[in-house]
Amino acid sequence: MPESTTSTTTVSHDDAHDDAPIAAVGLEAAPTPLSLRLAPGAHADARRAFDLARETFIAGRRLDMGPLAASLGVDRTSVFRWVGNRDALLTEVLWSLAVPTLVQADRATASETGAERVADVLTHFAGDLITAPYFRDFLTREPARALRLLTTKASPIQHRFLATCEWLVRTHLGDTPFDDDSGTDAGSRSGIDPASLAYLLVRVSESFTYADLITGETPEADRAAVAFRHLLRVPSTSA
Repeated sequence: MPESTTSTTTVSHDDAHDDAPIAAVGLEAAPTPLSLRLAPGAHADARRAFDLARETFIAGRRLDMGPLAASLGVDRTSVFRWVGNRDALLTEVLWSLAVPTLVQADRATASETGAERVADVLTHFAGDLITAPYFRDFLTREPARALRLLTTKASPIQHRFLATCEWLVRTHLGDTPFDDDSGTDAGSRSGIDPASLAYLLVRVSESFTYADLITGETPEADRAAVAFRHLLRVPSTSA
């Protein structure tokens, strides 16, 4: 999929995106011991191992700790001490690739506003994941691990994506999305809280991005777009 942290702040794995607010939301919501070590100047060896792991992943090769250690000229114990286990390393590599993808989607929709912008950011993001060769290689090579790391609370990735979607909702739809104030109390209003809407958007994104692993169907960004726009009450682009 496509920054690091200190004890009090979170920065992106890719410093080139530090000026984009969307880049920091996920890591701030769910930092990890490794994301903390990837802060500028925090742990040079962890950063070196991470950078090589990221290059390996982007090249479409399986990321294994033994070969990674050999390429770094150290033993496996050293690599585990620097970056944690394989899942911890994969989590940060995947999120480091998600961040620039989210930033690109956010910038591509800068001329839009409201629900349409939220729908189109998520559509761009899903489309980029669906067409990224190294990402599809990973899903094909390790489907069970991919789904566990990407779509469950077993790793921080889903937590980060949920936080990012909630940020998008609050930023572009406010704290009471679709609330028409027709009622006099919260129980009679027609809106939905940002966290609940974000959860639905994340599940839609996962369902279409990983459709081949979940239902055996072909992943399609266009279908995701229709679902996003329906949830967000945006008129169909084909209308």
